[in-house]
Amino acid sequence: MMKKQLYVWLMIVLLLAPSHALAAKTKYQWNLADIYASEADFERDYQAAADALPKLSHYEGTLQRAANVAKLFALNERIARKLEKLSLYAHLKQDLNMEDETAAQLKAKVETLAAKYAAKTAFIEPELLSLSEQTLAKLQKSKPLQPYRYYFQELREQKKHTLSKREEQLLAKLSPIMSDPENIYNHAARSDYEPPSIRTPDGKTVPLTDENYTKALEHPDRSYRKRAFQTRFQSYETIENTSAATLYASVKADELHAKARKYRSGLEAALSADDVPKQVFTNLISTVNDHLPSLHRYVELRKKALGVDRVHSYDMYVPLSDEAVAKKMKFPIETAQTFLIEGLKPLGDDYIKHVQLAFEQRWLDAYPRPKKYTGGYNTGAYDTHPFILLNYDGSLNAMLTIAHEIGHAMNSVYTNKTQPYHYSGQSIFTAEVASTANEWLMMDYLMKRAKTDEEKLYLLNQQLEQIRGTLYTQVMYSEFEQAIHDKVRQGGSLTAGELNALWLRLLKKYHGPAYAADPEAASGWLRIPHFYDAFYVYKYATSLAASFELVKQMKADKTKEATKRYLQFLSAGASDDPIRLLQKAGVDMTSPEPLENLLSYFDSLVREMEQLLKKQRKL
Repeated sequence: MMKKQLYVWLMIVLLLAPSHALAAKTKYQWNLADIYASEADFERDYQAAADALPKLSHYEGTLQRAANVAKLFALNERIARKLEKLSLYAHLKQDLNMEDETAAQLKAKVETLAAKYAAKTAFIEPELLSLSEQTLAKLQKSKPLQPYRYYFQELREQKKHTLSKREEQLLAKLSPIMSDPENIYNHAARSDYEPPSIRTPDGKTVPLTDENYTKALEHPDRSYRKRAFQTRFQSYETIENTSAATLYASVKADELHAKARKYRSGLEAALSADDVPKQVFTNLISTVNDHLPSLHRYVELRKKALGVDRVHSYDMYVPLSDEAVAKKMKFPIETAQTFLIEGLKPLGDDYIKHVQLAFEQRWLDAYPRPKKYTGGYNTGAYDTHPFILLNYDGSLNAMLTIAHEIGHAMNSVYTNKTQPYHYSGQSIFTAEVASTANEWLMMDYLMKRAKTDEEKLYLLNQQLEQIRGTLYTQVMYSEFEQAIHDKVRQGGSLTAGELNALWLRLLKKYHGPAYAADPEAASGWLRIPHFYDAFYVYKYATSLAASFELVKQMKADKTKEATKRYLQFLSAGASDDPIRLLQKAGVDMTSPEPLENLLSYFDSLVREMEQLLKKQRKL
């Protein structure tokens, strides 16, 4: 835990060319010299970290004394910060060119050093956890370890679920086996699975990759959507039984591990890892279930707008707005920058200043290029500015992706400016609040400036689908997870037939009477790799509700106190548990109120869309 995990993914910048055109383009490319100005600087940090590693062992067996622990933590931090920068540079360099052999060699070199570091620091937490509760309490209260009070608080909580040294060693040896179900699933669902091909309406034959399948479900030709859906899901039959077996094995492993660590259930173990009370999870399920009529109304609205007898799975993604509007809604990156600066103004002048810096100081690598990593993300190190990778295409989704990733970036900026290194990370539970808050603000800004009913309809459709996908769908997934974990914990098994039946029941329950649950849709559970990371997906829903509530408060508060609390939340990092951090910001996720407010907003959007469609005589 004191070892900050080296999650660093990411990128490097290309050499400046003399041409004016290329120089203009370079404005939207990273400058990796911001991490290391030269190879010599990289090598200097690498050697310093490598030379310091043996010193860590000097403290083994001495951690009952506060002075020794403080010295160890200080040394550990110096090494970890260098490793973080080294890893960041190598990953970023490779993500700019996935075929860069020099980058691959650097990455391998750093990973080897990181593995040695992990081995050298492996004694720290086990040794601390082996100390008596009295000694741990004394360390927590000691003057040299005052900056680590919350760390020791968490450690003492963890001690309740720590086993004897021999048992811990056994669990450690078994841990690779525990991850085998996911590995087998990934081989079956990704490596061995061949997506089927389909003929598009314009006569091309394309493989039904994730990207092509998404395009097919948004296509106005219903017969094509249906064909794509049936072709895709029928192709899953070859991996259905294997996927059921691997999921069953994974859930058994989760429940066994939880029981071994003295938790009542896999759910309790997963929530404990984030210091989240069970009430947060149960509130989420029950509150969303109480508001299912709003989703049913939306599905009924889709049925009427599309002019179909029942809405099938392949009807849930096609836009209800005019296709031409999407083509007009284009945002060159300069326009996106202007809109972001305007749309994010409720976050205050200091926040906007940092958004401008992101564009001016080349935090963004914006455009797709051959061999560049696809997708989008934000990363960085404690001692660098954030780095945002994009593959910007000028669409609304692309602009919202910038807003989302800048939210993550600003979370790091404010945290790193305020917190010591050991509290500089964020839990997923809070990190997604910072990113989705920006999306709420941008969508609010865009909807207010919509010039036509068609533009407004397009944006309403976007907002409704965001809430449906992030709240209703993720809660349905969470309910599915809870059901299969409960069944296995009570001695039951999981077969493909049982999983299919449960999935279909949930689809019908969530989508209501206007929805037709196609038999092929029953195997939808096997498309969700997150089920191998127990009780993860609920965090997307809670984060969305928390960010909605925070943004609502900021927009309504003329005193700017809500904005001040929000910036303090961004600055808090991992200095406290996520629920308390959110409570200090003004949102209590143990209460159903934030969820109630977001679900009421969803219902109001459905009604607004209904009125617009009636006005346009589409209903």
